Amino acid sequence: MTDLTALSLIAALDGLAKKTFSSEELTNAFLDAIDKANPHLNAYVVVTHDKARAMAKASDARRAKKGAALGALEGAPLGIKDLFCTEGVRTTACSNILGEFTPTYESSVTANLWREGAVMLGKLNMDEFAMGSSNETSRFGPVANPWRRGKDNSNLTPGGSSGGSAAATAANLCLAATATDTGGSIRQPAAFTGTVGIKPTYGRCSRWGIVAFASSLDQAGPIAKTVEDAALMLRSMCGHDPKDSTSLPLAVPDFVKACGRSVKGLTIGVPEEYRVDGMPGEIDALWAQGVAWLQAAGAKIKSISLPHTKYALPCYYIIAPAEASSNLARYDGMRYGARVSGKDLLSSYEATRASGFGAEVQRRVLIGTYVLSAGYYDAYYLRAQKVRTRIAEDFRTAFADVDAILTPATPSAAFAIGERGDDPVQMYLNDIFTVTANLAGLPGISVPAALDSRGLPLGLQVIGRALDEETVFAVAAALEKAAGFNAKPDAWWR
Repeated sequence: MTDLTALSLIAALDGLAKKTFSSEELTNAFLDAIDKANPHLNAYVVVTHDKARAMAKASDARRAKKGAALGALEGAPLGIKDLFCTEGVRTTACSNILGEFTPTYESSVTANLWREGAVMLGKLNMDEFAMGSSNETSRFGPVANPWRRGKDNSNLTPGGSSGGSAAATAANLCLAATATDTGGSIRQPAAFTGTVGIKPTYGRCSRWGIVAFASSLDQAGPIAKTVEDAALMLRSMCGHDPKDSTSLPLAVPDFVKACGRSVKGLTIGVPEEYRVDGMPGEIDALWAQGVAWLQAAGAKIKSISLPHTKYALPCYYIIAPAEASSNLARYDGMRYGARVSGKDLLSSYEATRASGFGAEVQRRVLIGTYVLSAGYYDAYYLRAQKVRTRIAEDFRTAFADVDAILTPATPSAAFAIGERGDDPVQMYLNDIFTVTANLAGLPGISVPAALDSRGLPLGLQVIGRALDEETVFAVAAALEKAAGFNAKPDAWWR
């Protein structure tokens, strides 16, 4: 029998439907792979062996029952980012301040997946409270990227904050994984690990039951092995949720069908402002190659301008910390999570937060509190909101003439763990190509397209109109087909 863990989500579901193997067999194959690899990769922070096997057994029973209704993900083993609340399974956002918090409820996104018959393998590592671009801020330690730089055995970052989701998918430790994206936390890890990651339009996926970072920017999405796998995952994750006031009351399109659409006649925008100083020549060359691939597929290319792009990073790093300082104020050690006792209530709050929040979270909370404070609100936060409006207007103007936008996904390939930790600004620059889609609420996808000179994956990004994920998937599928990217990391952890 073929290595079951190497299958794509679509291929695994086909095998389950044909009864080539059972969900129990598939799930056990993944659990065995996790047990061997996780001590080296640190992708999972909780492995739910018993729960996974019980869910797989229940799925097999449904398939065996004549006439039983089967879900779109029936029997498929998935990994869940530790930001999603999972009933009866520890959820910590990889922060000490949540201690051993075990929710008594299920996030809407994961509830949708279980309704579709999926199986939970466990909870995936991430940057603390999703604040980071390298998965180095987790209380459980960094995740190791399955890829290596040539003959260099240094552990590389898988990107962040959804590093565990990306690493687990790339290393065949799940068929696909849930993730979240506030400023690039799905697309950047996907690019670093040779996987596909999509952030949908803001409001497509419910945020209910997802630990909040920056509420006007956070959006859930999948990381998967192929564009079609990502489309299937997203279709199951999405849907209107009355428990989330920002959830859009719209029907979910057939994203999988959209992957088969032709791009002939589409106009693809290429923004000049994304040609940044110091960008490696390999990434610029890949971008040009992506343009050529789409032209060969029948698309038209148009140079466009997004003039406020240069303000996107500073705008993001004012708005996101401001919202974080508000959201994280609830963690005081009184109602749930870890608590450090003090001589009085105030000192208990201070001690709890000092020991519970890591350095990066403290940094962002302090920045956010500062920009919201009296005397600075107008100078920073209000001005950033005005810039955000301008960025959204730039995209609206561009989309009057183009159907999608093509850019690089990241300004570099994966870097070594510890390589950029001393310079927060340098780390923040990893998000330079991705934050604009969050600020404007637009869908964006990262597609693996090539290897660099040291054998590391590089990705291309497609950004679409709000609620037009179908065109995004069509363009992404065309790029995937043209690139023919099928490289896999050497399984050095075995």
